[in-house]
Amino acid sequence: MSNLVIDRLSMRFDLPNGTAVQALKDVSIDLKQGELLSVLGPSGCGKTTLLNIAAGFLAPTDGTISLGGKRVTGPGAERGMVFQQGALFEWMSVRENVGFGPRMKGMPKAEKAGIVDHLLDVVGLGDFKEKAVYELSGGMQQRVALARCLANDPEVILMDEPLGALDALTREKMQGLVLKLWKETGKTIILITHSVEEALLLGERLLVMAPRPGRIHKEYRLPFAEMGVGQDLREVKKHPDFAKTREEILGMIWDMEEEIMGRQEGA
Repeated sequence: MSNLVIDRLSMRFDLPNGTAVQALKDVSIDLKQGELLSVLGPSGCGKTTLLNIAAGFLAPTDGTISLGGKRVTGPGAERGMVFQQGALFEWMSVRENVGFGPRMKGMPKAEKAGIVDHLLDVVGLGDFKEKAVYELSGGMQQRVALARCLANDPEVILMDEPLGALDALTREKMQGLVLKLWKETGKTIILITHSVEEALLLGERLLVMAPRPGRIHKEYRLPFAEMGVGQDLREVKKHPDFAKTREEILGMIWDMEEEIMGRQEGA
């Protein structure tokens, strides 16, 4: 089992004026293979910093992160990233974007073509493989980004606000697709979001982070992601426990924001 283990992770950014910002402090997470974790919190709580360390884009000041017992020291193919904006290659077709990773690995053309065709069918873009990505809507581009990530067959998928720029209806459809892919592929997923509803829907585990310094404030284990695999997400949202937990977390984050504003006014 390739568990992702984050052990007492801290991150400090030293500023040119001689001061420092403690972005993360003593964050520990043990994520088992196949788990779906959503991370939520007010601005400045270190969500994206945590994800960038997991991706290997940043080296932590203290603590370690390991996958399957191997320490993470930089980017690697076993960890795939999906950004808020798809970061796709505009000059390539949909098919070429999805097949980029396998091509860089030297995969035989026939094998690569089979993987690309399969993944585009999975994300509902089988009829668009020859289109240029700029011809696609935002939601379709994010489907391409998901397929491109999956084409590399990573053990862990890291998602940084992947649905934040989409309209409400497209976002709901994409939430359903994320749950479908999670269930069908068995991938470990960490998803960063600012939306409480999205964090509840897409996290069988949910972390609420507090800022300054960034740390885990509370963890929830939730049934809604599993429920959402087999039923309409709008029906899941009607569950009384969904509304109760949403209000609890909203109140929690509101209190954090009020505390931050109080500190700023008193500074």
